[in-house]
Amino acid sequence: MTKLELPEFNYCPICGAPVRVIHREGRHRPVCMTCGHVIYVNPYPAAALVVLNNRQVLLTLRNIEPHYGEWCLPGGFLEWGESPEEGARRELLEETGITAGKISIMGAYDSITGARRHVLLLAYRVHDWQGEPTAGDDAAEVRWFEVGKTPPLAFKVHEKVLTDAMKTGGDT
Repeated sequence: MTKLELPEFNYCPICGAPVRVIHREGRHRPVCMTCGHVIYVNPYPAAALVVLNNRQVLLTLRNIEPHYGEWCLPGGFLEWGESPEEGARRELLEETGITAGKISIMGAYDSITGARRHVLLLAYRVHDWQGEPTAGDDAAEVRWFEVGKTPPLAFKVHEKVLTDAMKTGGDT
């Protein structure tokens, strides 16, 4: 497992004074030395979607870093003020051009990528959709792949999500 380090915080978001990492509330946390504000460092919430058509899964080819030029499940980070389901639906539409009908949560997955990126990934199964897949947003291409014959995925957690989806009834 990658050793996880706290992201660097130099200044307090409340008063602008310098921040130091100190032991507070049982953990090392960034704390403002002037006003005492504690910066709680939380995982980044994200969603990934599994779209299956018979024994094929829809993947997107990334055209941004990290993992430029690698395949992954459609998805991305949740935006401020949207529910996880809203964020999942938005990401699917932005990246693939398809609109999800019924979706269901498959589970929550912990993903640590690099020394300073901790993601809480919510995986959704897309049961039905409208539209034809077309690349958009940060996807250079979308393509159906036969399950079991997919290219290596950019994120290990996506491999786990896809494996879990196939265990729980892969046919749509």
